This record gives sequence, C-alpha cells and structure tokens, in this order.
Amino acid sequence: MAEGPSGGGPRGDGAGGGRATEEEVVRRRCRRGEEAEVSQPWLEAPRGMAAGPPVEERFRQMHLRKQVSYRKAITKSGLQHLAPPPPAPGAPCIEPERQIRSTVDWSESATYGEHIWFETNVSGDFCYVGEQYCVAKMLKSVSRRKCAACKIVVHTPCIEQLEKINFRCKPSFRESGSRNVREPTFVRHHWVHRRRQDGKCRHCGKGFQQKFTFHSKEIVAISCSWCKQAYHSKVSCFMLQQIEEPCSLGVHAAVVIPPTWILRARRPQNTLKASKKKKRASFKRKSSKKGPEEGRWRPFIIRPTPSPLMKPLLVFVNPKSGGNQGAKIIQSFLWYLNPRQVFDLSQGGPKEALEMYRRVHNLRILACGGDGTVGWILSTLDQLRLKPPPPVAILPLGTGNDLARTLNWGGGYTDEPVSKILSHVEEGNVVQLDRWDLRAEPNPEAGPEERDEGATDRLPLDVFNNYFSLGFDAHVTLEFHESREANPEKFNSRFRNKMFYAGTAFSDFLMGSSKDLAKHIRVVCDGTDLTPKIQDLKPQCIVFLNIPRYCAGTMPWGHPGEHHDFEPQRHDDGYLEVIGFTMTSLAALQVGGHGERLTQCREVLLTTSKAIPVQVDGEPCKLAASRIRIALRNQATMVQKAKRRSAAPLHSDQQPVPEQLRIRVSRVSMLDYEALHYDKEQLKEASVPLGTVVVPGDSDLELCRAHIERLRQEPEGAGAKSPTCQKLSPKWCFLDATTASRFYRIDRAQEHLNYVTEIAQDEIYILDPELLGASARPDLPTPTSPLPTSPCSPTPRSRPGDAAPPTGEASPCRAPASSLVGGLRLGGAGWSPYAASQEHSCGHLLHEPTALRTRAPTGPLLCTVVCHVCVHTPAHAWASSPRV
Repeated sequence: MAEGPSGGGPRGDGAGGGRATEEEVVRRRCRRGEEAEVSQPWLEAPRGMAAGPPVEERFRQMHLRKQVSYRKAITKSGLQHLAPPPPAPGAPCIEPERQIRSTVDWSESATYGEHIWFETNVSGDFCYVGEQYCVAKMLKSVSRRKCAACKIVVHTPCIEQLEKINFRCKPSFRESGSRNVREPTFVRHHWVHRRRQDGKCRHCGKGFQQKFTFHSKEIVAISCSWCKQAYHSKVSCFMLQQIEEPCSLGVHAAVVIPPTWILRARRPQNTLKASKKKKRASFKRKSSKKGPEEGRWRPFIIRPTPSPLMKPLLVFVNPKSGGNQGAKIIQSFLWYLNPRQVFDLSQGGPKEALEMYRRVHNLRILACGGDGTVGWILSTLDQLRLKPPPPVAILPLGTGNDLARTLNWGGGYTDEPVSKILSHVEEGNVVQLDRWDLRAEPNPEAGPEERDEGATDRLPLDVFNNYFSLGFDAHVTLEFHESREANPEKFNSRFRNKMFYAGTAFSDFLMGSSKDLAKHIRVVCDGTDLTPKIQDLKPQCIVFLNIPRYCAGTMPWGHPGEHHDFEPQRHDDGYLEVIGFTMTSLAALQVGGHGERLTQCREVLLTTSKAIPVQVDGEPCKLAASRIRIALRNQATMVQKAKRRSAAPLHSDQQPVPEQLRIRVSRVSMLDYEALHYDKEQLKEASVPLGTVVVPGDSDLELCRAHIERLRQEPEGAGAKSPTCQKLSPKWCFLDATTASRFYRIDRAQEHLNYVTEIAQDEIYILDPELLGASARPDLPTPTSPLPTSPCSPTPRSRPGDAAPPTGEASPCRAPASSLVGGLRLGGAGWSPYAASQEHSCGHLLHEPTALRTRAPTGPLLCTVVCHVCVHTPAHAWASSPRV
C-alpha cells in the first residue's frame, strides 16, 4: 500500500511518522508555495473533531498534493543550474523539428536533457508519462522505446508527452554564458520514478515491493540515474530536501565525466567592426601558435577540474565487432556513464573525441572491439601526439582478441556486468606495449612473370602491435576477409567466424597453397641471414611476434626456460620473436605446442620474390613482390587487468582466509542458464551437484579447476546414466554468483585473476554446455522405466500422502529410516535440498542431501536422493502425490 510521489495512498511508518508530522510537512510546503489550494478549515480543525470532509478524503487530498509537489520538484531538480538561458524578450521562438535520437547529438543545435532511445519489447513496464498523458493506452500493439541513459520506457507516440510533464533525461552538458559566471562545481541528482526497483532502500535498508502484475501503476521507488541510489517512494524515506542535494555520481565517480566539465560554446558573431579588423590584418603574415585542431570552432568544449582521485574514462565501441555485440553493450555504458563520454565508432573515428578531451588530466580509454579497433585508437593517439598518452584498456569483442588475452582482459566478452568492467579499468595497472613500423616497397629484382593482377604494392597497415605474418595463416585470413566483405550477414557471431576459419584452413591444407613459401623469401634479422635455416625447415608460415598470444590464444613461442639461446617473451622489451611453422607444428599449436624458434631481434629485412598473402594484426592482403623493413616505432601505454585479492572492500572485522576450503561443486546446463533468464535462485535450484573439493584458502580458479577436473570421471558402480553421473564437459567454465544480481560466466583466460573466495562461499557453480537441462533430461527415471541402481542408497521415509517405495528391490544402505528427518522441498524445477541429515552406505554423513525432481509427461512426481560426496545415485525413488 506504500505509494510514491506520483500516486496516492497511506504513507508508511517510519522515523518521525504520525499525523502531526504529516500536517507540518503540508504546512511547510504551503508556505513555500509548492502545494495547490489547501483547505484552511482542515488545517485548523482540532484533533478528534469531525470538521470538514471525512478522514479518508483528507488523506487522499493530502497525498494528491504530495504527488503534485514531488513531480514539480523532481522535474525541476538538477536542471536549472545547467539549463540554457531563456530567450530574450521579443526574440522569435523557433521550435526545431523534434526527432527521435538513438545517438548523442554533438551539433550546436543539441537539445538539453535529450533522451537516447532504443527500441524495446518489454511489455510489462507501464508508460512513464502516466495514464493522464498516455496517448496509446487504448491501443493494443504499439512500439515502445527505452532511454539508455535514464531507463524510462514510453510508447513511441508518447515521447512528445514528456514535454508536458517536463521530464528530461539526465543532463550531459551545461551552457556557457555571462549568467554562469559563478559556475557550479557539483552535480545534482537526477531523480526518476520507478515502478520496479532492485536492491534496497538507502534510508531504511529494506527491499522494494515488487509488482508482478503487468502494467502496474504504483510507484515503488525514486532513484537517481547518476549515482543509482534508490529510496522508497514515501515521505519517511525520501524528503523533498534530498532533491536539491549534490550527487556523488556513485561508485564509479572516479571514471564518470561530470556534465559540469562539458560546455556548449556559442558560435562567435562576425560583426562589422570585426570584419574590418580582419581585412586590415589580412595583408600581414602572422605566425600562429595554435595548431589546426585548436583554431577550429567546436560546438562543445571541455573544461576539466583536475583531481588526483579522478581517472576520467572515454569509451569507444565498435558495434560491428564480434557478431555485433558492441551494439548491445553501448546501452549499458550510457546508463553508467555520462553519454558524452561514450562514442560509437560507426558514427565517426576516435580522432574528434580525443582532440576534444586532450586536456583532461589522468585520462583513460576503453576500447570495446577487436584487436583492429585497439590498433585504430593507438594510431590516432600517435597522430595527435598527446602528452602524456592516455593508457588504453580493452573490452574484447572481436574474434581473436590476442592483445586482450595478453593484457588479462580475456578472449571475449560473455556477460560480465559493466559495473565490474569499469572497476577493472579504474584499478588496472599501466604497462607498456612495443609498436613496430612496417615499410614496404616494390622489389625491383622481381620479374614481370612473378606479378599477380590481384596483388597490391601497399600493406593494409604501416604499424603492428601483435604480429606480422606471411604464408598459410595469412591466406586463410584473406579468404575469411573477402567472404565477410561479400556477405556480412553470414558473419554475425564469433562462433560462426571461428567455424569458417576452421573450414578454410582445412581446405587450404589439402591444397597446399603455401608449401613453397621458403623458396620465395629472404629473411635477415639484425644483420644475420636466416634464409638457409628457413629453407631447411621448409615452413608454410612465418610469424614475427610481438606479444605472447597468437591465433586466438595459442602461445607459439612457448616457455624456453631450458634453452639458453632464447629469452622469455615480453611485450615491452623492444624485441621481436621470429617463429616458423610447418603443418605439423601448426596442428600441435592447438594442443599446447609451439613453433620452431628462429631468433629474437630488433630489426628485420624481409624480401619476397612473388606475390604472397600477408597479414598485419589480422588485416590481410596479397602483397606483390616487395622489400619490407620492420623496426621499433614507439611504445604505447596500456592498462593491464590487475589480479585482485577480493572483490569486496576489506573491513577491520573481516575474518582471515582459512587454510583449507571445503566447497560443494554444482553445475548448471546451458539450457537452464538461458531458459531461466539468469535468475540466481532458480538456477541454484536447477543446478546438479557434482561433488565436493578441498582447496587451499588462497587458491585461484585456475588451481580450483584442476581439483574439479578430477570429478570428471564417471563414478564406479553407477548404473544407468543420470545428470549426476554424466561426465563433465571439457568446455565448462566457472559462474560468478556473488558480485551481481545474476550469474555470469568467467572467461577461462581470466581464471588466474580470480580467487575462489571471490565467487564462492560454501558452494561453487560451473556452467556445463553439454549437460542436459532439467526440462530436457531423457535419462531421468519415469514411472515406467527401471530405476538406476547404486551401492550408495538411502532409505527415505515417506511423507503422508506419498506412495510407497517400489518393492522387490534390496537396499544395501545401512542407514535406518529414522535417520532421515524432515521432508522434500519441491519449490521449483531442478535440484532441491532436503532439510534432513542422512548417512549413506558409503559412510558419508550428509547434512544436506539433494533431491532430484522431474515431472514425466504423464504420471506422478518422481524424486531421488544423491550423495554429495561420492556422487552415487540411489536405487530408491518414490512417487509423491501429483497435487504436491
């Protein structure tokens, strides 16, 4: 019954609650002129007298007035100190044609507080404008749009109605002008009414009452779209004075660029006097100290306030990388950050944004895309010559992502929360990355018979960060690139891209397209001719490697600890590793092998006598006979993901990490993971117990994986297959169930960065893509199928109304029936725990046995009990009443 600022109803109990407090609030608002007409006899009537309208009517009127005042105050909060000045008296008021925007407007005609709309199919959210102004409430099928910056949902025809209720999006800039001489140094909250809200109230610490009925009209919370603080929509939790309070910008305040830093500049007026001065000065040649980028007028300028605690972030997203993942993740960044620090690279390159923010102190950059996107940004930083250059972090969205793997960012984005990504960028370590120059010129010694019409004389890039290669791998990449350019709609996922790579590689292997590579090249490294060695090796691929990772995560240089001729590979030592690959070593590379180490050098002179496929950081071409010189260019500043000891802040009363951790392991099927919409509680119930592992208290997930791998073997003595006995897939991954409101996957390349205590307390969950879901397991017992047998079999006690256990089967379990206390909880699909304790024939005393629940297409509900420790399936099952 609690009602918010946009709805009536009795106010909830809280500190300072009561009739007198309500009347005082109303009187104060009336004195400030915030309320509508208030009945004076009602205010003056003594308590206990029946003066004026009934009590229920008085409370209803009071809360209606409270609703009006809240709406007026919230729509005005945080906007006046940033909003554009009113037009001068007598000036013509020209209303520009309003359009629905899905990107940030950087033109001089940008609208203040403009929403950024994306189409949505969420039908349960009530239109934000309210029933009074909604023009599509009677229509059955109307498209809806959601603002990525403040997360309100409206019908598409109702967008214009937001002007009537005076609701704007959170301000992303402020106006410059004479009236803003005393510019504010803080940001006010941007309060938004919510009909559904996660988390707890910041004032009372209680959760928000969720409305499960569609089209709920009741406001349950008021939250700020900047700092994400939320309060109950009642006077006891949210007061009017909080509307004008300064906003802290939330937990990511260090990376958020405040709107007070971004000013919309006025275009300079060309007066007659100024034009005469310009004409007189045109006869003289004056040297200007301003660069070309500083002399051009821009609609927006940046005036930062330096602070040692700030690490402002610019986010560049390539929406076409990795199966168009970027188009989805850009909306999350618009919600957590200022929309004017998030840039879509399909709307233009990074140069304009980097020029505008070049004077921001301690700036950091997040490149969301593949290795090519990262190289694009690094090359732009070279052109602008920013001093000092901002460090670049990576959110891998591409196919290979070898540079991201090297810097611990993983091999691809799964579903990690954006909030955690921002924390990693803020806390990451700054490291250096070598960058190498490529200079190619035609080979004058090549004859005309060696020329190819499809070959080019220019490389796709003149600098590389990862590797430069020629031969077999470049030929496969070239075919993939040409196929993607011809049919881009067929390459909309990372899995499809990798499958195409595999098919093309196999066909090229059969054709032997690069078997004569050694006959047409000459390689000189630091003055040493390696051509004889290469001709003896007869490689089909040669790689000049700058980073340890290559070809989607493999390590071709390996760990040459036993070889004194070679040093371990580093990405900041100024050396290139030269590696040759035969078809045998290429195949072994996928299972942990390495190529033939040729040398480590600082300079390379490569000569080709015919057209050969080459690739530069994944950008392929067929290069005509050329002379190629490779030399160190400079070093780029990067952000390496740090290994954090704990995901939560340390407190003085925090318990020390135990020496040994005994953790139950449960696995979730991909079918359940997708069908249950990442709901934590339902996924926990649907999880299948795998066993128990004992690991050191300070072990990371990489070490924990080795312990879990020992549970992969099928238990001895198990009869028919069951979900518990099903072997663990080699493609399984860990699930984090502690740092977000839902589960999310942890990339295998980042397991050494996460400790077991970060994602598990007493139970750890893993995702097994080959495990059958709870709703599609044909191997479970049915009323007509034989029950599985096992030497570990408890004898459960029937509950009232349950059918008797099947007869004619001997039970090897020694535990008496009286040792089973409690009953089976049948709360949801999947696995549900007993509230009982049971000793099995295997000798294990289990405090929380686990029950498997499944419903056959016809017949009663079937349940079994499984031992957590030895993972044995019992021989007994009983059918409970269908009405349970």
